[in-house]
Amino acid sequence: MRARPLVGVIACRREVEGHPAHMVTDKYLSALRDYGLAPVILPVWQGDVDRELLSRLDGLLLTGSRTNVEPGRYGAERVPENTRDDHHRDATAFGLIPAALDQGLPLFGICRGFQELNVAFGGTLHQAVQQVPGRFDHREPVGDHDIRYAPAHDLEILPGGMMSRLFAERYSRVNSLHQQGIDALGLGLDAEAVALDGQIEAISVAGAPTFALAVQWHPEWKPREHPLHDALFRGFAEACEAHCRAARVQPLDA
Repeated sequence: MRARPLVGVIACRREVEGHPAHMVTDKYLSALRDYGLAPVILPVWQGDVDRELLSRLDGLLLTGSRTNVEPGRYGAERVPENTRDDHHRDATAFGLIPAALDQGLPLFGICRGFQELNVAFGGTLHQAVQQVPGRFDHREPVGDHDIRYAPAHDLEILPGGMMSRLFAERYSRVNSLHQQGIDALGLGLDAEAVALDGQIEAISVAGAPTFALAVQWHPEWKPREHPLHDALFRGFAEACEAHCRAARVQPLDA
């Protein structure tokens, strides 16, 4: 049997029992596996991107995180609400993104990954969306997982984009677990969906030959139960399958 497409999943740097660790929460890995993909956790060391490792992958997933992009990376001063950094992840993410796109890897960004993609293209972020006049409070509700990941606000999918080709409906309702969000959209990115308060919620790389999409919310939570989330993971999986077929000589089925 042909091997499943390999998807690199960026880790976060945390301390576990007094030691630095490279971690990914299970929901991202399980979602990829559920759609026929094989996740590979990518450590976050500050240094050059391992392009030889990237050449073995069929896709890249930039996950969400409890940490935020360091505001100096987009020329901003820190606001009091922004208290959690991960400099190791920043260094790795901002090397991985251009390298992956240069190699034609399908790329899927979620929450922090969405913000990383925008900053990588020169965009900026609101560090506290709830302080922006006219914006909703997009922070997560208090409660168990089913409450936190429940649909929270409506979303308009803009016509003519990558997301509209994956999902036929004009509107959907998505969860909301973020404090930060896009301020200025990066040059070379297209807005794919917006919340009804005008906050950009999905972006794509303009002119990308394959799946290169990122969303502000969390589609990895029980994606089979949500038509839009299912469509996003199916689209990503199909792009990774296509990359796998093109990049590897496939053995005959056993």
